[in-house]
Amino acid sequence: MSDLFSNAGLEKGAPRPLADRLRPQSLAEVAGQDHLVGPDGALTRLIRSGSLGSLIFWGPPGTGKTTVARLLAHETNLAFTQISAIFSGVADLKKTFEAARARRATGQGTLLFVDEIHRFNRAQQDSFLPVMEDGTVTLIGATTENPSFELNAALLSRARVMTFRALDDEALEKLLARAEAAESRRLPLDDDARRALIGMADGDGRAALTLAEEIWRAAREGETFDRAGLSEIVQRRAPIYDKAQEGHYNLISALHKTVRGSDPDAALYYLARMFAGGEDPLFIARRVVRMAVEDIGLADPQALVVANAAKDAYDFLGSPEGELAIAQAVIYCATAPKSNAAYMAFKTAQALARDHGSLTPPKTILNAPTRLMREEGYGADYVYDHDAPDAFSGQNYWPEQLGRRKMYAPAERGFEREIARRLDYWAKLRREREG
Repeated sequence: MSDLFSNAGLEKGAPRPLADRLRPQSLAEVAGQDHLVGPDGALTRLIRSGSLGSLIFWGPPGTGKTTVARLLAHETNLAFTQISAIFSGVADLKKTFEAARARRATGQGTLLFVDEIHRFNRAQQDSFLPVMEDGTVTLIGATTENPSFELNAALLSRARVMTFRALDDEALEKLLARAEAAESRRLPLDDDARRALIGMADGDGRAALTLAEEIWRAAREGETFDRAGLSEIVQRRAPIYDKAQEGHYNLISALHKTVRGSDPDAALYYLARMFAGGEDPLFIARRVVRMAVEDIGLADPQALVVANAAKDAYDFLGSPEGELAIAQAVIYCATAPKSNAAYMAFKTAQALARDHGSLTPPKTILNAPTRLMREEGYGADYVYDHDAPDAFSGQNYWPEQLGRRKMYAPAERGFEREIARRLDYWAKLRREREG
């Protein structure tokens, strides 16, 4: 394993990308994953115990999953074999397992690294189980998707999940410093542009080094780029964001919860991230409408009007001008008084309707279009509320078998405080007229 990162297969002298040249040679050099490979990290402890076991590496791209797998093979004296679920099928798996069995017969273990393991179907994932159980391979599967949703329960029960974190600014800065040391030159960026570069990398170490390489190629002798110059050179790399996968759901969840939590600044941050990632603005607008009815409700009935108006404004203006209307609606909803009283009342009503959906309303409030129905008492003794004092009759509208139920409990916030006063007043009139 001493030639762990050799350049086998490349022509002698062929240029290697900066990210490949700076690939860590030891676990201590891995940036941003101290919780795994630091002195007291989870993987460090496993190595010390002498028992690695099968693992699932879960995390964003460019966080070191492949590199750490290679280093673990080196640390544990296992033969390293790598396959990708994108390019491999059943036949490839069989060959890989047979080679591992042959090594095992000679006393050599195999660390099998499977990139994008979530792309294997259920049957293919199940094929790993026998070779994991009998020790033919130590499996390390890498995935950018949540293993709970994408991997078989049987596979997960035999492997420990290790979570890789997106690299923070400090870790990315260390990578850039390492690149500058390797190149024996500073990146031609002013301080503001350097911060912008770290932001463009979006927690991806490989992306940071690739961007650095682009900058060095583009810079003329003595040239230093500011933020605007940097954006022009690298053409503004979009943040990592998969609209069909977990990033999509994570960010809309974060946006919804920050609006519910009345934090307009955090809400705008997640909104901007979704726009930058290419999310469909109308999808966001629809979710803001949902926030207005679920989390604000009648505490501020205007929130629904504003949210709908933002959707219509985006339809009219398009992107990017219409994005401001959605941002305005997000701010409005985040700063509005909150109440889920209408939401909870409707859920209670749905449950009641499921359990008692066949009960007949009181005949008093049913129309009587035929003589037979009138003879049966339909519509008898009904009081037209507008003819009653205060336009309120206080009559019973519930099926006799149920009796009166209370489901809507307005909050003492915003407009619902006024609604609560009205309901209390009507309850008082009802008691007086029933009494």
